Amino acid sequence: MIQLKNKTELERMKKACQISAQALKVAGENIRVGMTTQELDRILHHFIVSQGAKPSFLGYGGFPGTACISVNNEVIHGIPSSERVLREGDIVSVDVGACIDGFHGDNAFTFPVGQISQEAQKLLDVTQKSLYLGIEAAQAGHRVGDIGAAVQALVEENGFAVVRQYVGHGVGHDLHEDPEIPNFGRAGHGVRLVPGMTIAIEPMVNQIGEGVRVLDNDWTVVTKSGSMSAHFEHTIAITEQGPVILTTP
Repeated sequence: MIQLKNKTELERMKKACQISAQALKVAGENIRVGMTTQELDRILHHFIVSQGAKPSFLGYGGFPGTACISVNNEVIHGIPSSERVLREGDIVSVDVGACIDGFHGDNAFTFPVGQISQEAQKLLDVTQKSLYLGIEAAQAGHRVGDIGAAVQALVEENGFAVVRQYVGHGVGHDLHEDPEIPNFGRAGHGVRLVPGMTIAIEPMVNQIGEGVRVLDNDWTVVTKSGSMSAHFEHTIAITEQGPVILTTP
């Protein structure tokens, strides 16, 4: 069931989204060659708690980290580790959320570590642009398929592939709510977007092929091709005046 938020609830939700956005900003400011993904996770945990919030992901379904930190060919759900060291040329996707006053925020960004290849930079640029095209399509009266179609068209025009096994979602009182928000689809199809909906749009894009698999830790999703993957996400609200990004620092 889709949970619509009234004006008061949206104001409360903005607080969680702002903390989530600031946490992502903190991640970008701290990522460096030689640090472990566990070090980064500790920094994010400290920040979220210091804001009076709780990390949305920690313990969710048994997940052991504050953030999902996924490197290179890891698509999503990377478990922070003391053994995973960031190196020059890596790309690292940080997916993090915060919960406060009964609401969640959720956002993700893929950061370059030092100097990265031109192909990796193109992957980041295209994936991020596809997110904003998806947001632009999220107008009241449009349908979920309009979002996915906008994302898919740009990604495939640039020779990359949209992950189909994992999708965006509603967000609010719960970290994952209805409806699902695929990053592919047909314009004019799917659930109609109405004011009061709050959704997380999150393109996950592989360099080569849409195929993915889950590692033996039962969490980390990697590309079947071994190619790099990028992930960008915002939580937005559907309003009469157009989509509003809630996870902007």
